[in-house]
Amino acid sequence: MQQTTRPEHRKRIRLVVPSRGDLLLRNFTEVIGGPLGRRAAPGVVSPGLFTVERVLVLLTVLAALLGILLKGYCRSNGWESPGQFYATCYSDFAELYKNRGLGDGAFPFVTAGSFFEYPVLMGFIAGATALLVPGDGVSNARVLAYFDVNATLVVAVWIVTVLATARTARRRAWDAAMVALAPGIVLAGFINWDLWAVGLLALGMYFFARNKLLLAGLFIGLGAATKLYPVLILGAVVLLALRTGKIRAFLLTAGAASVSWLVVNLPAAAGDPAGWKYFYQFTESRPAGYSSPWFAYNLVSGRLGWKPLDAEAINALALNVFLAACVLIAVLALSAARRPRLAQLVFLIVAAFILTNKVYSPQFVIWLIPLLALARPRWRGFLVWQAIEGLHWAAIWMYLGQVTSAGASQHNIDMPYYVLAVLAHMTALVYLMARVVWDICDPGYDVVRRHGMDDPHGGPFDGAADWLRLDLRRPSASVMPWRRDNVDA
Repeated sequence: MQQTTRPEHRKRIRLVVPSRGDLLLRNFTEVIGGPLGRRAAPGVVSPGLFTVERVLVLLTVLAALLGILLKGYCRSNGWESPGQFYATCYSDFAELYKNRGLGDGAFPFVTAGSFFEYPVLMGFIAGATALLVPGDGVSNARVLAYFDVNATLVVAVWIVTVLATARTARRRAWDAAMVALAPGIVLAGFINWDLWAVGLLALGMYFFARNKLLLAGLFIGLGAATKLYPVLILGAVVLLALRTGKIRAFLLTAGAASVSWLVVNLPAAAGDPAGWKYFYQFTESRPAGYSSPWFAYNLVSGRLGWKPLDAEAINALALNVFLAACVLIAVLALSAARRPRLAQLVFLIVAAFILTNKVYSPQFVIWLIPLLALARPRWRGFLVWQAIEGLHWAAIWMYLGQVTSAGASQHNIDMPYYVLAVLAHMTALVYLMARVVWDICDPGYDVVRRHGMDDPHGGPFDGAADWLRLDLRRPSASVMPWRRDNVDA
């Protein structure tokens, strides 16, 4: 039967189809009839019930159900050590509910004398969800109820993140399937409240892409009040503002972000100064955290008899190395022959922060997934990276089961294997960063910029002319934008 285009759909943009644009996915379509034909017009002809966004929501729900099933052992047997490590079902929801007074009515940053080692908005979320749990005391049933309440809200935030990413990507809405099906989110999404910060940043980037700068700043500030990393997007914004001369875009976004952050933090700082300061004091004084390069170094130094790094030395090294990475990213942003896209710069900055940070918690991987889906939506590299993160995921729990609970030896891994898993995760991330840099230096490899696109996520920077560019080398044909429609890496 021949499909006809209804008048209300004539002005719709054509969507980029994964089976056409990605060689890896094209090879997996044979069982369903092969890639979509060239005469099909997705985004123009009405898809009926199964719109892109509805399919993405369905995929997210299925992935979330798998994530909940992976927590089945702890939901049935309780979150106790070492079982929660060996069953890979550990969750801060249960741990903090039992050990931070949440189960006894303490509300972070409100109840005097309660201390919570996370930013203010995350503390408010933790306290508010505890009020939804019926009953009194810290029983296994209440711990399970607290986990289920938070897991349900995380799924809702996950869906919002997927939809925001799809709408930010515009013609490449299907790239949000990386977020919907990401193994990293399936494994780590229910450890902590990090996905709230990820969702708030995704909304901030969506509104920025739509030139709604005050709303973008509002959600970026709320994200930074939940987890500090969303504020790093302002580094990318200021670089593009300098490159294009659109300083007002940075000032509006940063101003709105500052106001929303202050609205959340000032009442907490005034009402409970000690509790508000605790997060920053804890961050500064804590030693190297699990899976960071500094922790791996200390493990190796302990085995070889070298001098370990203390908290003060790690703070200085982590800050200086991160700042050096930011300088290199700034030089790249201001000197590239073609201005980098916003998502590319945000991904590079956040990835550099993760690599140099004194802590790498297993859930930090979810920070990067929506950013990679916008910066470099290629499934092969994405799946390889996620597989390596999965290996690290298993290694950290086997290691924690040994060092924190003296678990059975048959479930443990020795230190060298754990360090190798940390190095593998770092190497995979460095590789992704290198590929993004490659796309910036030679935009012909950037699949987002095909078909005449500039920066669909860049809002006021999309299509803007250069105002400032550092001329560090002579222009050459190898860095000029040209199409390589058949390249996949």
